[in-house]
Amino acid sequence: MEERLSFLYVERAVLNREGNALTIQDSRGIAHVPATQLAVVLLGPGTKVTYAAMALLGDAGASAVWVGEKGVRYYAHGRPPAKTSRFAEAHAKLWSNQRTRLRCARRMYEMRFPGEDVSGLTMSQLRGREGARMKKIYAAEAKRTGVVWTKRNYDPKDFDSGDPINRALTEGSAALYGIAHAVIVGLGFNPALGIVHTGTDRAFVYDIADLYKADISIPAAFDAVAAVPSGDELNVRKLIRDKVVTTSLMQRMVRDLQDLMEIPERDAYKDVDLMLWSELEIIAAGVNWSSERFDVQ
Repeated sequence: MEERLSFLYVERAVLNREGNALTIQDSRGIAHVPATQLAVVLLGPGTKVTYAAMALLGDAGASAVWVGEKGVRYYAHGRPPAKTSRFAEAHAKLWSNQRTRLRCARRMYEMRFPGEDVSGLTMSQLRGREGARMKKIYAAEAKRTGVVWTKRNYDPKDFDSGDPINRALTEGSAALYGIAHAVIVGLGFNPALGIVHTGTDRAFVYDIADLYKADISIPAAFDAVAAVPSGDELNVRKLIRDKVVTTSLMQRMVRDLQDLMEIPERDAYKDVDLMLWSELEIIAAGVNWSSERFDVQ
């Protein structure tokens, strides 16, 4: 996952397949993209996708995401490249224990407060400190770019009601969520098992994306609005894609996820076979076990 392109946005075009390449055709011609090099394909308005193209994306483990014009929705993803349950099991084990879940949450906040000791703080105290940090970040970005800033104001039912900077922040967050979602499912984690967030099928996506907003999506949003004050053509996604490359975000996400879920590097990517679970041991699948002793009533 860490070696793939972060995302490719397509609109008003037809996606098909030629060999192991994804073809994208519009009025200008046809472009070929190796499917295995993509983490996520964002399918915007006017996009048509063939069955062959979706089968290719699924086999390649690339997420296919249908999005609105501003990229604010995430609908689907293909089968992840990780063909092991190891990451999902480690995630579920950590999530289901209050002590280890709190430890992971503190480590997530610790990543945002480098040099500070948060080991004794409650979740309420951590949330309060995070809220203060975000206010400082917004104020600093407004001062850096000259963009007028009042407060974060977002109506999920009316995207266009926000001012340019709030629309840009929302669009930037959506792009970052798409990348985080693609990496999470690509490695085999469960996007619904949030550590800090809870209650939705993307709770863990919000957890992970929040770790990088201050470095990626927030500066990109302010830069976009500063470049076009009217807010008509903000181009937030392009700025985020550039920051994803220059900051090696995909590589960081992979390493951070593995570290947060406490998965040793030596155990992360070993090949595994399909097995059967039992009360005492793990046994081989694909074997007829009818010779075992059992009672028939």
